[in-house]
Amino acid sequence: MTSENNLYVEKNKAEVSKNVPELRFQGFIDAWEQRKLSDLMTFSNGINAPKENYGTGTKMISVMDILNPLPIKYDNILNSVAVDKKIEDKNKVEKGDLIFVRSSEIVEEVGWAKAYKEDRYALYSGFAIRGKRISSYNAYFIELTLNYANRKEVERRAGGSTRFNVSQEILNSLTVLTPLISEQNQIDLFFTKIDNTIALHQQKLSQLELMKKGFLQQLFPENGEKVPKVRFSNFEDEWELRKLKDIISSELKGKAKAEMYGTASPYLETNFLNGGEVSYVDSPIDVDKDDVIILWDGSQAGTVYHGFKGALGSTLKSYSPKESGEYLYQYLKLNQQVIYDSYRTPNIPHVIKTFTKEFNVHFTCYEEQDKVGSFLNQLDEAIDLYQSKVDKLKLLKKGFLQKIFI
Repeated sequence: MTSENNLYVEKNKAEVSKNVPELRFQGFIDAWEQRKLSDLMTFSNGINAPKENYGTGTKMISVMDILNPLPIKYDNILNSVAVDKKIEDKNKVEKGDLIFVRSSEIVEEVGWAKAYKEDRYALYSGFAIRGKRISSYNAYFIELTLNYANRKEVERRAGGSTRFNVSQEILNSLTVLTPLISEQNQIDLFFTKIDNTIALHQQKLSQLELMKKGFLQQLFPENGEKVPKVRFSNFEDEWELRKLKDIISSELKGKAKAEMYGTASPYLETNFLNGGEVSYVDSPIDVDKDDVIILWDGSQAGTVYHGFKGALGSTLKSYSPKESGEYLYQYLKLNQQVIYDSYRTPNIPHVIKTFTKEFNVHFTCYEEQDKVGSFLNQLDEAIDLYQSKVDKLKLLKKGFLQKIFI
């Protein structure tokens, strides 16, 4: 199977060697070679300086830089440290080196590798391990190998219960499968193109999210104010403060699956708000797309959702607006953190029963509500579009990783 990137399926994989990937570039047929990581690089721990040394001096790579999905760029490195020349010379991270997360409370992070591809050297913190290049390899290829093909082995060997650690000894003992450097370079170029496309869409997504955040601050009155800073034309009247109960026509509390009956309907549960799938139950439709849904209890109590039609889970409530549902959703979404902080029971994360009687909503005429709600909804749709593109590209990358690496 040929593609525009000159990738093809290795049809005779079993005849050549078990160390041949399913998908590779034209012109490469040799089996990949197993090599010890210790033959490619030597390992050392980073700098632990007095706290007054941080904030000035040379850029210092930290765990946050390693875990950032974007490549490490010298100018974007978050921290810096001032040390004497002897320590600096000993702890340089140079082009072709790799940096590893040394310790983490999250097993998926420990031992995570990042290639350093900048011409200007940086330093690295004591919470990281440096792999100093001593042999020929493509650094990004090795990064992808360790973070995909070797990932489960690293997690298994990290051990720990509350905190996971990777040592120089563990890294020294790892083996990686590597092709010729020319094939490594082709793989680097291929995945770099995907990464760059993801980064472009992610940048646009971030810009849209920042734009929406700015409009949210401008299109609603601030506390104590009666008009917003920015308005659509032909609207001049002052806004009012009204209780939430006065601007909704009904309030509905969801039910557990066991209480459902009737015809098959989409069933909204808490896990959907965390990126899960909508399930289906036998129940009449009791929530319309214009209704505003709020997570009633749990660690994310106060989370607001909109645009769902179906049956409602037991941890959720819905409000049917008398006027614009888009407006009410955007207003409550803006105040999610306020709801969690100020309208929740003190011990158990649970929105108080009197929430609709106590919570105030800035209110204006329906026509202005509709303008504000529709405008912000259009931004949401654009944000969702770019988020979908990013998610699909990440899924595409994952698929290629499964076929191009062994």
